[in-house]
Amino acid sequence: MTKLFFLGLFGFILGCSNGGSPESLLKASNESYAYEDELAYEESIDNLEPEQKMPREAKIIKTATLSFESAQPEETHQKILALVAQHNGFVSSDNAGKEYNRIYRNMVVRVPTENFQALVNGISEGVPYFDQKTISRQDVTEEFVDLEARLNAKRELESRYLELLKQAKNVKEMLEIERELSTIREEIEAKQGRLNYLQDRVSMSTVSIEFYKNTSETGVTLSYGQKMKNALKGGWDGISVFFLGLLYLWPLFVVFLGVGLFVRWLIRRKKKS
Repeated sequence: MTKLFFLGLFGFILGCSNGGSPESLLKASNESYAYEDELAYEESIDNLEPEQKMPREAKIIKTATLSFESAQPEETHQKILALVAQHNGFVSSDNAGKEYNRIYRNMVVRVPTENFQALVNGISEGVPYFDQKTISRQDVTEEFVDLEARLNAKRELESRYLELLKQAKNVKEMLEIERELSTIREEIEAKQGRLNYLQDRVSMSTVSIEFYKNTSETGVTLSYGQKMKNALKGGWDGISVFFLGLLYLWPLFVVFLGVGLFVRWLIRRKKKS
């Protein structure tokens, strides 16, 4: 605070030398805006308690991605829902679908960080192998502490500009101070928003889950008779598609027929002449 006190005193003396008006105080304050901001940030860092400078608990964002095949998708879905409820989490999204040869389900689950590993272990239980199993941990402790310090610095700066606003004597001075206050408040909101986002990601971990079941019959399990049946069905489907394609081309056939009749008429006319 000593640096800021002398800086404020310097601005006051400079303002007095120019007539002591709030306008001159504002001018001196604007000229030292960037310097005050950096000093306030350094002051916030210096004033942190030792346990704040070196947090006892690191700020870690934990995420996991699990992808595997399930013989009973509906049972797997119910099992995951029960595990999420057991570990005080919630389902952020839950989508099911069907493709040509498989049915699948995608889920995104949020769970308190202290229950993250227990949930992953519960989902993994009974899965013979994973197509993908990724667990990541991102340390955002440094960014977290830096944001808190800069946020405190911006709030201190906002307080100083509010004091200047009380000294404003005319509309011009008020507008200039309010413009600076608006910029500072936007920066405060941005930093607070980022801090809230990090806090949410740290306190609630994210688990993305995909499980599926293949529905196509493999050639190994099919009998010869079943293969013949499938071949006949495939051939009939092919013929059906062919005739359907011809139906889509009927306007072209009409044009060819019209052209053919016209040419035939011309030939007959020449022969008669």
